[in-house]
Amino acid sequence: MKKVFQGFSLKKVSIIIVITAIVTSLTTGIIIYNNNKVVLGGADWIKDEALQEFLKIYNSLDEDYYEDINKTEMVDAAISAMVDYLGEEYSIYLNQNETDNLSDQLSGKFTGIGVSIGVGNTIVKVYEDTPASRAGIEANDVIININGTDTEGKTTAEVANMIDKTKENTIIVNRNGEELNFQVTPESINEPLTTTTYQRNDQNIGYIYVEAFTNTVGEEFKKSLEELESLNINSLIIDLRGNTGGYLKGATDIASMFVEKGKVLYMLENKDSKESYYDETNERRNLPVIVLIDGGSASASEVLAGALKDSYGATLVGKLSYGKGKVQQTNKLEDGSMVKYTIARWLRPNGECIDEIGIQPDYEVELEQDEEGNFIDTQLEKALELLS
Repeated sequence: MKKVFQGFSLKKVSIIIVITAIVTSLTTGIIIYNNNKVVLGGADWIKDEALQEFLKIYNSLDEDYYEDINKTEMVDAAISAMVDYLGEEYSIYLNQNETDNLSDQLSGKFTGIGVSIGVGNTIVKVYEDTPASRAGIEANDVIININGTDTEGKTTAEVANMIDKTKENTIIVNRNGEELNFQVTPESINEPLTTTTYQRNDQNIGYIYVEAFTNTVGEEFKKSLEELESLNINSLIIDLRGNTGGYLKGATDIASMFVEKGKVLYMLENKDSKESYYDETNERRNLPVIVLIDGGSASASEVLAGALKDSYGATLVGKLSYGKGKVQQTNKLEDGSMVKYTIARWLRPNGECIDEIGIQPDYEVELEQDEEGNFIDTQLEKALELLS
């Protein structure tokens, strides 16, 4: 059976949200946050000749330059130059706006009422414990009016933008021919993951699409997994295609739900040592798992794919992954800007470094197109075939 490609489009079912746009390259990487203020002190810093030279020039410019100097901007420029000197693409300086955008992107939260809408502005799903669910809005309700404006002829994105994110909204829906009126105030909500099930040859196969490793992804993955398990799934597909990374903790939290306690999740190798990191939880599963990957699966996605492949026995399907085997740490500065710099390489549990190499799937599958140019998700179909 041919199926139109939906691994990414599932997520495009419009959730009524406010999203801050961000350059993808900023999120391509494992990010270990260190929000502590950097404090310079101690004899080693005081004796550092290079630092003394820097401070000498800084002081001279501050006192003697013929025009007024914005010292904050000058220091920012100096920090940016230091990071540029490293010549490494993942070590970068982010100004305050870029830092705020990155934090928003990885927060795992959005402001909205907690529904997904589909064709004809029909509500596909109402998420639990959200303003919509508490107000009494239900799946299959059709949104016909928001704050006095009809939704007829409008796209799902246009309907989403009609919601005022700052105050109570009046939403009118059609439910089985009856018009119902609801008062709903948007609030901050954890971004849910896309889940579904497939029935193949008497097999009940669960599917979870992970778009990014946000601050809340572990919590949301566990919730989604337990919901699928309550539906008696026999196996699971984890879709990491196009997932460029995020927090390392998100990847290890998810891996720990499957891997047996004491097994290696990943290794970190810096200039001085190499250390293995093990699953320390008592949680484990025996579900057959297939992980979908492609050239857009990077960093934390590769950590999760490697951990599940090497320490759990999962099968990988799709295309060669991106190949980012470096780990970044961040330091946020007083002015709200941030430095992100590489501190180590990470290795798969089997000891392999995937940096600039990627992870090769067990089954390499190309996406196909039908006669009308629509993509057919042959990668998902292969995973379903293997599990059924």
